[in-house]
Amino acid sequence: MGYCRAVVAGKAVYVSGTAPIMFDGSDPPEGAYEQTQRCLEVVLDALEQAGASAADVVRTRVFVTDAQWFHDVARAHAEVFGEVRPTNTTVVAKLIDPRWKVEIEVEAVLP
Repeated sequence: MGYCRAVVAGKAVYVSGTAPIMFDGSDPPEGAYEQTQRCLEVVLDALEQAGASAADVVRTRVFVTDAQWFHDVARAHAEVFGEVRPTNTTVVAKLIDPRWKVEIEVEAVLP
């Protein structure tokens, strides 16, 4: 497709929409909470490679396939960003892979 997981532009870090992809090719976790945890693992790794951390995140965008997953997704999101308190938009959307319940993108500012 021709994209990067994360791009640094000046002091900004933009992390692409990140689904619960398992790098070994296995199926993603079943639950929305576990899928969100997986998305955030990948996001945090991308941030670290860019020189940032969860503490530097200023915006998150969360795409869920059904509003019923919101509380599970919000719980996992809060475990990472509860103290950081970035701005957030959460949208119900259809995702590319029918196994995915959630996809997350973030923006951060380098320290």
